[in-house]
Amino acid sequence: MFPRFTRRLAALFVSCLWLTASAAQITPAEYLGSYTWSAKTPGFGGFSGLEVSDGGRGFTAISDRGALVTGRFRREGGLIAGVDGAALTPLGNASGGALSVYFSDAEGLAIDGQGRIFISFEGAHRVWAYPSLSRADPLPVAPAFREIPNPNGGLEALAVDAEGRLYTMPERSGQLTRPFPVYRLEGDTWEQPFSIPRSDGFLVVGADFDDAGRLYVLERGFSGFGFRSRVRRFTLEGDRIARDDTLLSTHTLRHDNLEGLSVWRDAAGDIRLTMISDDNFQPIQRTEFVEYRVREGL
Repeated sequence: MFPRFTRRLAALFVSCLWLTASAAQITPAEYLGSYTWSAKTPGFGGFSGLEVSDGGRGFTAISDRGALVTGRFRREGGLIAGVDGAALTPLGNASGGALSVYFSDAEGLAIDGQGRIFISFEGAHRVWAYPSLSRADPLPVAPAFREIPNPNGGLEALAVDAEGRLYTMPERSGQLTRPFPVYRLEGDTWEQPFSIPRSDGFLVVGADFDDAGRLYVLERGFSGFGFRSRVRRFTLEGDRIARDDTLLSTHTLRHDNLEGLSVWRDAAGDIRLTMISDDNFQPIQRTEFVEYRVREGL
């Protein structure tokens, strides 16, 4: 049996963890709700990229074991209350065969205005287009992609702007104070029009554009016993960041390992941030959809 002091210290520690998990810093984004999603489908889990469609009713997500899932949200009072019709489909390689383990770590997802699917991968750092899920169309590989040293620090974030241009970012910049490079595909060439500042130990894991052309970046921090999340919004003027707003910054354990971000506008005209967590296929973690609202004018 633990001494009384030890028991009290343990109780205090648990209480601090609970308070940390249940509190979020005051930021412009308003927390709406979370929904934990589970399924017995083989290969379920590890979701790292997300796109929400049909006014918040449909979604597409990718798994870091090389699969894509589509489904429908069941909403009650505008909040996610369930998932219907989810179907998991393995992604093919450039020859139409199955992805090998090394080539299957899908991390970023973007779908353009014509419905074309683009996926970024780490390990073998690259971006592929998917005219059909069974066969990939490899896009050019920038020399900078080959120089990414960490197999787990590759192209985590992928987004497409209103002009149909792809943007991708690595999870790590290489140094604690080095900005994250932002790469944009212009024709057959990846350019680096700008970088975003790195701070407070956060790493890039997801990105999306809103209908006003602003870039949203989801970032993750890991303390050793839990995750914290941050969403920043960058207002762009050409290839220059004109404004940098932190919309959301959570304490450790508030949510699970949020990695996928989709930005869309709801029926009230407000921006919704819908995110999905990567459970790393670990029983102590969970797959959850998390939603925040950013009211117009903020």
